[in-house]
Amino acid sequence: MTTGSRWTPPFCPNPACRFHRDFRPLWRWARAGFYCRYASPHRIQRFQCCHCRRHFSTQTFSTTYWLRRPELLSEVFHRLVACCGFRQIARRYDVSPQTILTHAARLGRHCLLFHQLHRPTGPLREPLVLDGFESFEHSQFHPTRFHVVAGQRTHYFYGLTESELRRSGRMTRGQKRRRAELEARLGRPDPRSSELEVATLLGLLAPSAQALDLHTDEHTDYPRALGRLTHLTVEHHTISSRAARTPQNPLWAINLLDLLIRHSGANHKRETIAHSKRRQSAIERLFVFLVWRNHIKWFSELRREETPAMRLGLESRRRSVAEVLGARLFPSRIALPPRWAQYYARRVHTRVFTRNREHRLRYAA
Repeated sequence: MTTGSRWTPPFCPNPACRFHRDFRPLWRWARAGFYCRYASPHRIQRFQCCHCRRHFSTQTFSTTYWLRRPELLSEVFHRLVACCGFRQIARRYDVSPQTILTHAARLGRHCLLFHQLHRPTGPLREPLVLDGFESFEHSQFHPTRFHVVAGQRTHYFYGLTESELRRSGRMTRGQKRRRAELEARLGRPDPRSSELEVATLLGLLAPSAQALDLHTDEHTDYPRALGRLTHLTVEHHTISSRAARTPQNPLWAINLLDLLIRHSGANHKRETIAHSKRRQSAIERLFVFLVWRNHIKWFSELRREETPAMRLGLESRRRSVAEVLGARLFPSRIALPPRWAQYYARRVHTRVFTRNREHRLRYAA
């Protein structure tokens, strides 16, 4: 973001202003001096909207607004998809872990808006692959299932939702007692959450009537979820989860995506101390991974010809992290689906914590 005299604001950043949605030929604004700051660039141009009288600056349109260490934003992006924990990143740049948490949350919100802005809006033309990626928050007594969808041919990561799970599998008597104590104090997760969230995800990706070719494993929640989507004509193919996970498997795109999520995220490694303490944080980190996977990472690291977004026809070239973070995105200008709007507002609460801070800053996106 330049601060020179030639730069002009594209719209009024005030959501209550009639010129917030880019009526540029009619909009009038005035330059209103400068202010100085410690970070580079040190001299920032200020403006005022002649309609609503709101003051703003060039930093208002930058992804690094209100950051004391703006140079860290792109560095944290790279580290989040390079299997680093928050404390590892904080040690590398000699900052507090809370600083990294702040940057990661902002990156997650920005990537959510970026994905909504650039994902396909028409009918989905390729077969889809759906699966549930399991992890946990806070402790192994609080499992989480992330429902993820990928394109079978392009490997494009279309989106995700999540569900709380009840701990299952082999447990000692002490672990069973501990689970009973937690459920008595905190309540039990909704047993139909997976069914509801899968239906929400598919309805979000295909909101209009269309035919859908869907491949999944034999999980019993999927047919019930599809029964809720009366506007879709779904040809549902089921493949055993015990089938060899090779490129010949119809579920290869989603199996590879699961591998990459575990490979790229320290919070999803097995037996790790870097696990996500809050489910909201894991969601934000996954949306950073989603944008990196679709627009930045090559489909094949050997050939380096296309990204998944290029294979789907959404992009003509590979994007860089600097391009992804090139301009601030405003939620008031990008309509999010209701479920993803909850993710943006940080309304996914972790039962263990009595305080779950939501994103309600008045001037922050």
